[in-house]
Amino acid sequence: MRKTVFLNTDREMPLLGLGVYKATGENEVEQAICHAAKAGYRLIDTASAYANEDGVGRGIAQCGVLRKDLFITTKIWNNAQRLGDVEGAFKRSLERLQLDYVDLYLIHWPVPGCFLNTWKEMEKLLESGRAQSIGVSNFDIRHLEELAKYSDIIPAVNQIEFHPYWYQKELLEYCKDRGIQVQAYAPLARGAYMDNDIMCVLATKYAKTPAQIGLRWSLQKGVAVIPKSTNPERIQDNSEIFDFELEEEDMAIIDTLNQNLRTAGIPEDLRDVPF
Repeated sequence: MRKTVFLNTDREMPLLGLGVYKATGENEVEQAICHAAKAGYRLIDTASAYANEDGVGRGIAQCGVLRKDLFITTKIWNNAQRLGDVEGAFKRSLERLQLDYVDLYLIHWPVPGCFLNTWKEMEKLLESGRAQSIGVSNFDIRHLEELAKYSDIIPAVNQIEFHPYWYQKELLEYCKDRGIQVQAYAPLARGAYMDNDIMCVLATKYAKTPAQIGLRWSLQKGVAVIPKSTNPERIQDNSEIFDFELEEEDMAIIDTLNQNLRTAGIPEDLRDVPF
């Protein structure tokens, strides 16, 4: 199986990346990036809201991998959208990351009344080359349809929570039909399915862990994954998902585990907005 996918911008993106949400301890994110680089990761996913772009920048500089061989994603937060400060927010992210460009810039959440204007400003970043691809996060079909009426530029990526306990099948198919690559955050569901009987049985069958089974299931659905970890062993384990393939009947069994379980929280400023 390929380890990368071509986005609708013709940019190549790794199917596996390192999530760094809440990695804000001293040298925590720097060490995680260095461990990930040794394990073969080439995609790092951060955001201005994670308050660790400075550390990510240091980790990039320390990891021993050339910048051109890395794929760096960051995101614009809700307050910057409300202020209309897209250019300023982007510049500050670049400064913290110590980079001249990012490979992917995302709208973190579809802030009502703001995300369409944010997208128009992000189109300028794409045109300038400072963001080599632009996309969205936490967008449902209705958000994507609203965006399509407003702009001819299709998001390269929609980053959503996606795992066996929240199989967003309709949204996935919608994105596939329109050339939008789905990328899964929280693909391990914060550990929620690690003790599931079916996942444990399949882990034994394939001589893998339940986490590796879940990540592989996402990959075979055509979904890229960015599991978060700062633990060197787990970072390594999460990378070992390209050397086996789940049989069709096992994929179908995992499909039945869906509970529409959201494990990631909705920001406080959007809790009155239906998602």
